[in-house]
Amino acid sequence: MISLKVDGPLNFLGDDVLKAAVFIEPGKVDVREVAKPQIQKPTDAIIRIVRACVCGSDLWWYRGITEREPNSLIGHEAIGIVETVGSAVDQVKPGDFVIVPFTHGCGHCSACLAGFDGDCLNKESGSNGGYQGEYLRYTNANWALVKIPGDPKSYSDAQLNSLLTLADVMATGYHAAISAEVKPGSTVVVMGDGAVGLCGVIAANLLGAKRIIAMSRHEQRQKLAREFGATDIVPERDDAAVERVMALTDQRGADAVLECVGSKQSIDTAIRVGHAGAVVGRVGLPQNAEVDTDYLFSRNIGLRGGIAAVTTHDRAVLLEAVLSGKINPGKVFTQRFDLDHIEEAYQAMDQRQAIKSLITVSAI
Repeated sequence: MISLKVDGPLNFLGDDVLKAAVFIEPGKVDVREVAKPQIQKPTDAIIRIVRACVCGSDLWWYRGITEREPNSLIGHEAIGIVETVGSAVDQVKPGDFVIVPFTHGCGHCSACLAGFDGDCLNKESGSNGGYQGEYLRYTNANWALVKIPGDPKSYSDAQLNSLLTLADVMATGYHAAISAEVKPGSTVVVMGDGAVGLCGVIAANLLGAKRIIAMSRHEQRQKLAREFGATDIVPERDDAAVERVMALTDQRGADAVLECVGSKQSIDTAIRVGHAGAVVGRVGLPQNAEVDTDYLFSRNIGLRGGIAAVTTHDRAVLLEAVLSGKINPGKVFTQRFDLDHIEEAYQAMDQRQAIKSLITVSAI
């Protein structure tokens, strides 16, 4: 999705105007009136957003750690209703209720066919943006959008929240577990107690892990991790964390490690808490490119993962798991805001007052 830029509030009202969240500068986002998006390619769809949310990765540019263009539209997770479609779109139609993945897979390139639509070769260049707004132009809509049976009114508030997680965070946690080759009976360590890490706990449990060790220092997140299936909580960090995991596993180490943070500390710990031959599934947005490959070599530790294959995972496993009530990842939303209070939603995440902020955009 190309990042759109606006120069300021528009001076007219009517059907061609919408409200959308915009990045102003580090530490500041705002809601502006912008032009309603239009179909630009035959493969586009226009989506009326019902619910969106703030992602932990959004905090990188919000905190000024990474750069983002001022006045660019923001957000990359949503559920909504298809309003219009391009001439090449026949798999969804106006009125369909859909998950709106951030990945925009085309469905026919080598990456998508291999099951890695997060690495689609036919995505538009540029960063995602615009999901935290009333309407969104969505590219590669024919394949990438995931239809949800019925309409939003068919679902409870809790179900809608869980469906929203399938646009990114639940699929990303699942991608970590799949990448780490979690199997029935596995012992798994999950690095990170944010929404992705907590969804990683859900994913490990869904895949049949026997023991799930969640690394967390925060009581609220520890409680939710246990509710999602964690059997043990480790609050220590660095060498102390490694020693604790080894003690819990009788010095054997874990079969699989889910790295859901991206920091150097987290990655360094992740590659040390597995036994020889263990696999680390890395989905934390990298904050430091350095990895001790000598340690990986000496212990036969595997390291894989990357951008989640959202559409692939949703269709194969996750949508049905939510619809059947087998998983309830929407519990990661611990505070709720409307679009006009988007700044408060970011502040709640930034100050760790919320695990994940939900944005109610339009009525169902």
